[in-house]
Amino acid sequence: MAQLLTKAEIQERASGLSGWTVEGNELQTTHKFKDFVAAIEFVNKLVEPAESAGHHPDIEISYNKVKVTLTTHDAGGLTQKDFDLATVISQIG
Repeated sequence: MAQLLTKAEIQERASGLSGWTVEGNELQTTHKFKDFVAAIEFVNKLVEPAESAGHHPDIEISYNKVKVTLTTHDAGGLTQKDFDLATVISQIG
């Protein structure tokens, strides 16, 4: 199981991620696109990196907005896996 990060480690890693916020035990970002099709295209681009990492985000789609939430459920909070995937997602979005 992945090791939970301390509050200090979370703050340090979060400060290096543009567009992401820490909400409790979750890391979140929201992307806005021109329309629904563009939003779905973005979501589809998340499949391969999530599968490769064996770490899957929670995704909410509302027309042209996509909210991505990361947390390591089996660890009960944020781990390095969340920040690694957030970095990859930031490069996609």
